[in-house]
Amino acid sequence: MRLVVAAVLSLVAAAPAAAQVHIDIGIHLPAPPRLVVVPQVPAVQYVPAIQANLFFYNGQYWAFSNGGWYVSASHAGPWIVVAPQFVPRPVLLVPVQYYRVPPGHWKKWESKRAPRWHDEYGREWSEKRGWKDHDHDDDDRGKGRGRGKGK
Repeated sequence: MRLVVAAVLSLVAAAPAAAQVHIDIGIHLPAPPRLVVVPQVPAVQYVPAIQANLFFYNGQYWAFSNGGWYVSASHAGPWIVVAPQFVPRPVLLVPVQYYRVPPGHWKKWESKRAPRWHDEYGREWSEKRGWKDHDHDDDDRGKGRGRGKGK
């Protein structure tokens, strides 16, 4: 019986590691990139020298590519897909102007403000995260909406 329990526990412990899928997101850096502090969010740095949305926060690289988030402990990957609710808040607060390759509909948004994540992921996502949307007050509602929501 102990052998069966030990086998089951070892499989359960290995499951999260096996569930991580490494993705090639097209970021191939031969050396650690030069990082520049994002003034509005000093805990986050970005990589200005490449055409990718690449940030560094708390010892990890965070990339926003094709509408999704990826994380890596190294500038060279491997990259792991991350659900939006697990992206650290400071990374989400980086203003649009520091995204080197912003999605097209972001170009209508205020560049000095954080992206409108509720437009990307829905109001329910914002509410579950306890996101206080103070950056997008009534004065700019209806402008630059992404994906046709809420017009």
